[in-house]
Amino acid sequence: MIWQGRLDGEELLHHRIFQRVRQETDYDAVSKGDFVLHGFTVDEGVKRNKGREGAKEAPDIIRKNMSNFPVILPDFSLLDFGNISCEGGNLEQAQADLAKKVSKVLLKGARSLVLGGGHEVMYGHYLGVKTAFPEQKVGIINIDAHFDNRMPEQGIGASSGTGFWQVAQEGDIHSLHIGIQRNSNTLKLFDTAHQFGMKYILADELFFENLPSVYQRINDLCESVDVVYLTICMDVFNASIAPGVSASAYNGIFTDAAFMHFYRHILKQEKLVALDVAEVNPLYDIQDRTARLAASLVNEWLMV
Repeated sequence: MIWQGRLDGEELLHHRIFQRVRQETDYDAVSKGDFVLHGFTVDEGVKRNKGREGAKEAPDIIRKNMSNFPVILPDFSLLDFGNISCEGGNLEQAQADLAKKVSKVLLKGARSLVLGGGHEVMYGHYLGVKTAFPEQKVGIINIDAHFDNRMPEQGIGASSGTGFWQVAQEGDIHSLHIGIQRNSNTLKLFDTAHQFGMKYILADELFFENLPSVYQRINDLCESVDVVYLTICMDVFNASIAPGVSASAYNGIFTDAAFMHFYRHILKQEKLVALDVAEVNPLYDIQDRTARLAASLVNEWLMV
């Protein structure tokens, strides 16, 4: 059993997430304001991108690490619709399956939460948001060391590193990438970002004194779009706090006061309708550090 934790009592004041989550299969059970969770047990895109495989094992481990968090809001509701897998290496079908289910959730007025899996989850989740809101501008905030705007390789196809290239092929892209590392992106990828109009904040710019600028750029993105989707690639974080990822970052960022301030600022945006975490790789994790961090970041949204 995945959802289990410390039982302090059945009264509402004692409740933890495992006591309030409902495992569901019927999308008619979704109500406005619910958090609706899907696991994306897929790392075919990581494999295609020549990364370290294993992220497909993450969703249930993140669930386990979410279970014991206390419930803060009295009307909190979390529905878990299980996992979406990748049959026969067909990444495109897995992304389409995710998109279809996410769109159902959002059309009900609920909020979509997805646990990856590789960062190929981003394109599937984005498609779900776009399917639900076809006439609206979708803004993407990507907390990541990488732009993920590579052109798909011939004979290989889409991967965990091509999502924003794919989005840009469909029209104007409205994105803000936070935590970009100079030593993790070639000049070609920076050039592609500029050509596509992808806005970004370097990891070096994420310090406390610079928070007013970071806030302003987040606000600019949110004000320019109709709905917002937040995706977090766990390889943005320093390897000491996130060792279990597909591509370790020894100079990655930390979840310090500056990070938590701007992160919570994003979560408070009324236009935010979807969030995912990606690239937790349990095969390389130490004491579930990365999974625990991912669970904690998710839990921040559940408390807003």
